[in-house]
Amino acid sequence: MLALAAVPEAQYHRLRRAAAARFLLVHARTWDDTLGAIRSRPVEVAVVDPLLTGVASATEIERLRRLFPSLPLILYTTLSPKTAAVLLALGQTGIRDMVLYRYDDHPARLCEVLVHEEARSASRQLLEQVAGVLAPLPSELRWVLEEVLRAPAELQTVQQVAARARVDRRTFERWFARLGLPSPRHFLAAARVLYAHRLLQDPGFTIEDVAQRLGYAQTKTLQLHARAYLGLTAGEMRLTLEPAQALERVAQGFVPVRQARASAS
Repeated sequence: MLALAAVPEAQYHRLRRAAAARFLLVHARTWDDTLGAIRSRPVEVAVVDPLLTGVASATEIERLRRLFPSLPLILYTTLSPKTAAVLLALGQTGIRDMVLYRYDDHPARLCEVLVHEEARSASRQLLEQVAGVLAPLPSELRWVLEEVLRAPAELQTVQQVAARARVDRRTFERWFARLGLPSPRHFLAAARVLYAHRLLQDPGFTIEDVAQRLGYAQTKTLQLHARAYLGLTAGEMRLTLEPAQALERVAQGFVPVRQARASAS
């Protein structure tokens, strides 16, 4: 899982020590770097300090909230007279967690806050929605598919997923057939479309950003998959579908064959 740290150097090193076992941490030293990382990499949660540039300001963090409302943000800063008013303003934006540097930033506390906020990420919400489909699979295969949903750019083909789960491709496909599901190839493509749809609900992402972040070699491939699984272009699905509606459309093609036959009878 990838976490972004838009904090000064000292806080970054504390975060890295605390989160190494659970998160891969990327350090952003400027607000421009922060925006670039969010748009191009599968960031699950961001830790931000209003003192990143040395001057206490809520402006850039408020901008992040407007552009990427689905991205969980954690404040990690120093409590001082110059930050008090900024923290009060940021409290009105819906940020739930704050950690104070050298006060309550014990490694266990930092890790706990990161894990808590990561549970609200777009990929985790998607995982919860498809958990029922994945539940009957062997644990090794299920874990790898969950990894795909968290970072779909890393494992894009059936062969890559099967290799990571240490099973051959045919075994992978047999498990899906046994459950009456479409092929793993369709599952992987549909999952990426659902993830793309969730990201496109945030105004800060362009269609090109999302295609790059999800590992599409060309934006037109995302467009083709959007039409195949949702019946809409990426722009249309952004404007007309809620996440639950997108999942429902995709799920119609993933109803197990046995269940469909039972319903028909």
